[in-house]
Amino acid sequence: MSRIGKKPVELPKGVTATVSGQAIEVKGPKGTRNFTAGDDVTITIEGTTVSVTPRGTSKRARQQWGMVRSMVANLVEGVTTGFKKELEIQGVGYRAAVAGNVLKLSLGYSHEVNFDVPKGVTVTSPKQTEIIVEGIDQQLVGQVAANIRDWKRPEPYKGKGIRYKGEFVFRKEGKKK
Repeated sequence: MSRIGKKPVELPKGVTATVSGQAIEVKGPKGTRNFTAGDDVTITIEGTTVSVTPRGTSKRARQQWGMVRSMVANLVEGVTTGFKKELEIQGVGYRAAVAGNVLKLSLGYSHEVNFDVPKGVTVTSPKQTEIIVEGIDQQLVGQVAANIRDWKRPEPYKGKGIRYKGEFVFRKEGKKK
């Protein structure tokens, strides 16, 4: 039995969900998101709760049960509060600035890096050394944050680079004489 799958997803005030076949659409104050589940599970709405049940006892049905329930919970959280990833930049002369729909990064390269922000995600830079990625799609927010981080990952000797807020970077000792 899936411990996660057994728990129904509560719909907060102002959020509506509709199911048509295997597709669920969730509307809330921040926008609309949808998800199509596989044939191994059934999605039902009872009042203000959404529940997911497996259509058999096969291993795949039990795997999909908890995963689909988590996806539905993420849809509800996305349209109510949204998702947020915070990045911080460390290094002398390393900075970020947002100009329109482009994130401009100075990361010690001979050129400035221009990162085009995809649709559905907002990127802000309250300080020169902070980047905040926000949106209603958890996967897209995480992917954009990872793509930004890939431009200059934190290196282990001086710790320079782009890192997630609160990320621990294992530091190495340099050469000795």
